[in-house]
Amino acid sequence: MTVHPRLVVVGDPAGRRVAFFQDALRAAGLPGARVVSWPDVLCGRARFGAGETVRLDSPGEDPEADRLLRGVDDPARVEGSGRWYTRFTAAVSALAGTVGDAGAALVDDPGELAVLFDKRLSHGRLRAAGVPVPESPTSGPAAAAVGGWAELRSLLDAAGLRRVFVKLAHGSSASGVLALESNGAGRIQATTSVERGPDGRLFNSLRVRRYTGEREIAAIVDALAPDGLHVERWLPKATQDGRAADLRVVVIDGRATHAVVRTSRSPMTNLHLGGARGDLAAARAAIVSAGGRWEDALGVCERAAAAFPGTRCVGVDLLPATGWRRFAVGEVNAFGDLLPGLKGLQGSGAEGLDTYAAQVAAQFPAARPAPAVPHPERTSTERTSTERTRTTRTITARTITARTITARTSTTGTSTT
Repeated sequence: MTVHPRLVVVGDPAGRRVAFFQDALRAAGLPGARVVSWPDVLCGRARFGAGETVRLDSPGEDPEADRLLRGVDDPARVEGSGRWYTRFTAAVSALAGTVGDAGAALVDDPGELAVLFDKRLSHGRLRAAGVPVPESPTSGPAAAAVGGWAELRSLLDAAGLRRVFVKLAHGSSASGVLALESNGAGRIQATTSVERGPDGRLFNSLRVRRYTGEREIAAIVDALAPDGLHVERWLPKATQDGRAADLRVVVIDGRATHAVVRTSRSPMTNLHLGGARGDLAAARAAIVSAGGRWEDALGVCERAAAAFPGTRCVGVDLLPATGWRRFAVGEVNAFGDLLPGLKGLQGSGAEGLDTYAAQVAAQFPAARPAPAVPHPERTSTERTSTERTRTTRTITARTITARTITARTSTTGTSTT
């Protein structure tokens, strides 16, 4: 008699992430998972049973979860990521206790989630593990907090940094990110998707814009600083067809299984900000032409994932330097697997499988899923799908379309390409 696992997914019951995972279970001949919503977890209503295996997925597509975590009613607002982090990590810690007391098992380590969702801590852990990362004056638990624009300018001057990314410590999907650069004469400009309203409130926008006035840039940084800031050197990226390029690489159980090239004419390659999927074969050829090996690039991602051994699946943002010869890791994303329609790399063991089917196959090798058949409502075109992709704290586009501010998107979360 076959004994099937009793699976539970904590996520958005109506979201694409849960739907893709359920599809993967069915394709493997496994029963569907019981779904517990994040609002039930956050409000103390979640219950688990002995013998259940509990998977955590992003709360990012659930507007109610976002409201409970960030404490803001407008999902397009940038502010609130610090509150999100405090409430999310507390909820995951309490959830782990509830799951353990019930005799159930949590798939991933909640302590690692707390590190993954703090860019300063994650960067410090990667650096300590010998993983190549951009230089950062805010890396690690001992780094001083950045209280605002005046402190940021002093920090950059002391480190001799003129081109940096300023990021929300707990943000994702380029929420609150500023690509900041200055010249020898002291002139400053920032490229960002942040839109500053007349009242000083900050909103995410689908349009990347440039600010050239120091007073306005200072006001944005001062508004972001209470949520926590991470600063890192802006590394010149390799290009593909005249566009800046990087890669999202999914690592499952220590092995790189999926990769996608992201290209953009702006410093941010996120697809919802106008980025586009690039040519993976061309990127591999460029690495070889530069005297490198594709396997070495994937190896950097696997080393990054190894710094988080209690997390079975991560999405690694790999930054190829100009010339495609050297690589650094920008971020490691806890929920970086939302890549609709992307099939596994040759030789990875996940050939023909999407990221969710590959995770099911890794966790339950005796029930390997069949190659996924594209769902007509979820993968109609790559562009449509990726434009709607959101991460741990991202709200679906339809919740924003009625907003009075044009083309604003939500703020926080996992990571999307």
